[in-house]
Amino acid sequence: MSRRPTIGDVASLAGVSRATVSFVLNNRPGVASDTQRRVRAAAEELGWTPSSSARALSTGRARAVGLVLAREPELLGTDPFFPAFMAGIETVISETGDGLMLQMSRPEDEVDTYRRLAADRRVDGVFLTDLRHDDIRPALVAELGLPAVAVGTPDSGTGLPSVGLDDRPAVREAVRHLIELGHRDIAYVAGPEEFVHARRRSQAWRDALADAGLPKGTLLPGGFTAEGGAVATRRLLRQPSPPTAIVYGNDLSATAGMAVAQDAGLRLPEDLSVVGFDDVPLASYTNPSLTTCRSNPVSWGRASAQALVELIETGSTSDQELEPATLVVRGSTGPAPVR
Repeated sequence: MSRRPTIGDVASLAGVSRATVSFVLNNRPGVASDTQRRVRAAAEELGWTPSSSARALSTGRARAVGLVLAREPELLGTDPFFPAFMAGIETVISETGDGLMLQMSRPEDEVDTYRRLAADRRVDGVFLTDLRHDDIRPALVAELGLPAVAVGTPDSGTGLPSVGLDDRPAVREAVRHLIELGHRDIAYVAGPEEFVHARRRSQAWRDALADAGLPKGTLLPGGFTAEGGAVATRRLLRQPSPPTAIVYGNDLSATAGMAVAQDAGLRLPEDLSVVGFDDVPLASYTNPSLTTCRSNPVSWGRASAQALVELIETGSTSDQELEPATLVVRGSTGPAPVR
């Protein structure tokens, strides 16, 4: 053909109506198997595939899932977790023909962002990440009729399906690992207190110290950012008796803390041991390589996408619990220094 084939050409070749072609190519029920074979054979012979916009109109779907991040846009590139998480999402939606709409939003504009996505029918469903205490988003997406999957284990019922991972065993294991190395003063640099997973990790650190009969350690906020990790580390190292080990809420703050300690003339791990969380790809290439808690952001993204696609297509999906985070011991931890 000298022109691009159309749905009408496929219908004519297969001897059916345009509506039948649409039904077959969108996998709708009620079409005889012999008719389905003729339509698919005609489409293949002509080299015709429905455009994404036409398919969206015929199915009433936007063919996109949404991820709203309530943070400054320039901070996205500094956090290795979300690129890996989005890569996991893409491994699923690339097979379904859907796209990922990433929407950065300032915290004060977050509610309006969800309302616009729903009103404009730009996405078929959303991922709710960074779950918070007293989070208003589950009620908001229910009000908007927007399918959603909670990424993480909520601290109370949300009415949403969730994809969770227990990060507490790895934090407790990290503290026990440091205690076995002779450390008794183990500090913690925490993520934002409003996040459920940040508070849960902090509590696991406290519990591990208490279980070992050690006094309460020093906890400072780090905000899951490089700057926060650096500021907290400087404060810890300026104490009259600095800790011999520091556990961080994520790898980003941990790597910044390592740089601060080394700039201050400390040797790692001879003078200070450091533990992170997430096991991002950079963790094995720091100097020394970072001991961290592995949670596999790619698997988080893949499982979350599978759950959301199933929820959109069938109206329901079950909660999923991923394998608990585990400790990965590398070069940034060693025996406690003698003081």
